[in-house]
Amino acid sequence: MTPDLLFFFILAFVAVVAAIAMLFTRNSVYAALLLILNFSMIAVFYLLLDAPFIAMAQITVYAGAIMVLFLFVIMLLGGQRPQSRGAMRWQLPMAIFLGLVLLVELAFLVITKGSSLPGFGKSPAGFGTPEQIGDYLFNQYLLPFEITSVLLLAAMVGAIVLTLKEKKK
Repeated sequence: MTPDLLFFFILAFVAVVAAIAMLFTRNSVYAALLLILNFSMIAVFYLLLDAPFIAMAQITVYAGAIMVLFLFVIMLLGGQRPQSRGAMRWQLPMAIFLGLVLLVELAFLVITKGSSLPGFGKSPAGFGTPEQIGDYLFNQYLLPFEITSVLLLAAMVGAIVLTLKEKKK
């Protein structure tokens, strides 16, 4: 077993344990912190795959901005559990059933298509670097990049206008 493979299995174990602990914890703040740990493990996976830009974007966007928003909402609304659970008793059996269907589907795909999965090769030099991504964004994909920036600007202005109208009332 190579050191890279051993490192991968350790990271995978931590990521899976963090995800399972996140699902079963009763404290919503702890669940959010465990989700941050899971996002961080995914970022390390991206680093193992020679994609440093995606890894840093994962940390910045998901473990940073999105999780700060989640924690803010949890703290603002309070993370208490609802008192009554009797109204939705069908959820647990449905979740177990759908989980078993997913496992059967996964086993079927691995058994029938397992030999046709592509192999992993070494990435070409410069693959996934910020320079290469910037080169693609500002040369080949300049128009979609600009359209996205205009849409985000319009959404931001729209949110400000809607907020101002509510404050005046």
